[in-house]
Amino acid sequence: MDDRVRYRKLGYVALNVTDIGRSVAFYRDLVGLDVSERIGDDMAMLRCGWDHHHLVLHRAKSPGLKRIGFQVESGGQLERLRDRLGGMGIPIEPVGSAELALLHQMDGFRVRAPGSGLQLEFYSTMTHMALPFEQRLTRISRLGHVVVRVKAFAEALAFFTDSLGFEISDFVPEAFAFLRCFPNPLHHSFALGKAEEDTLHHVNFMVSDIDDVGAAMNRMKKSQVEIVFGPGRHQPSTSIFLYFLDPDRMTVEYSFGMEEIPEVDPRQPRMLETRPEALDTWGSVPSPAFAKVGAIEVGS
Repeated sequence: MDDRVRYRKLGYVALNVTDIGRSVAFYRDLVGLDVSERIGDDMAMLRCGWDHHHLVLHRAKSPGLKRIGFQVESGGQLERLRDRLGGMGIPIEPVGSAELALLHQMDGFRVRAPGSGLQLEFYSTMTHMALPFEQRLTRISRLGHVVVRVKAFAEALAFFTDSLGFEISDFVPEAFAFLRCFPNPLHHSFALGKAEEDTLHHVNFMVSDIDDVGAAMNRMKKSQVEIVFGPGRHQPSTSIFLYFLDPDRMTVEYSFGMEEIPEVDPRQPRMLETRPEALDTWGSVPSPAFAKVGAIEVGS
C-alpha cells in the first residue's frame, strides 16, 4: 500500500515587502493578479485563480520569503501528514482560529524546514471565490513554483523527500533538485539549490500562451521594470521563461509550458549536466541582479 501523503498543489507564497502599496500596484497592474483583500498598509492578499489568494504580501523592514503554503488533497491527508511529521519529532506549529479566518482557510499547521528555518504551511481547504480571476493583462493559469537556495542542501532535500514525500524530477548532485509535490504532475512546484546563504531564488507564475511571455517583456520594458533573464527556454522542464524584478528587487518569473510527469510509472529523475545551456537552450545569460534579493524569514 502506498503510504505517501497526497498533495493537491503549491497553494500560496507569502513575501515580505517594504511598501505594501507599491508592491500591490506592481503585482496587480504589471504582473496581473487580482487583489482579494487588503488590510491597511500591513498586509494584502492577491490571486490568479479561484482560490482566495496565491500571493500574500506582508510589510517588513526588509524583503524576503516569509512562508510557503502547500494544499493537500483532504482533511484526512492533512491529519496524516501531521501525524507523520509529529512522529518524526518535527515540531508542529498550529495555526490559530483568528489567523485561519484571516487567511480564509478551514485548517492548517506549520513546520520549519531543518537547517534553513523556512516556514512551510499545509492546509486542505481555502475559500473558493464567487467570481473568476480576471485575466486582464496576462493569462496566468496558476502559481507555478517557488525556488530557494540553502546552505544545508542535503539536509533540506532529505526533509522534502523523506519527511514530506516530495518526488525528485531532475537533479544536479549535491547542488540542485527540482521537486514535485506528489501526485501533482508538474515537473516542479518547488526547487532547492545549494548556496552560501539561505535565500529566496524566485517565485513563478505560469501563463497560458507563449504570447503572454512576449507581451510581458514589452510591458515590463515600457514600465522600466528590470528584466534579468530571458526570454529563453529551460532544458529540464522545457518551459519558456522571462524573469524580472519586483519593486524590492526580488525575482519573479513568467513561464509557459512545463513537462508533466504521471503518477503511475513516472520516468526516472535525470542527473543534469551543469552547463549554461541547461538554464537556457536559446543562449541568454542572467544579469548580476538575477535571484539576488530575498532573505528567508526565520523568526516567529
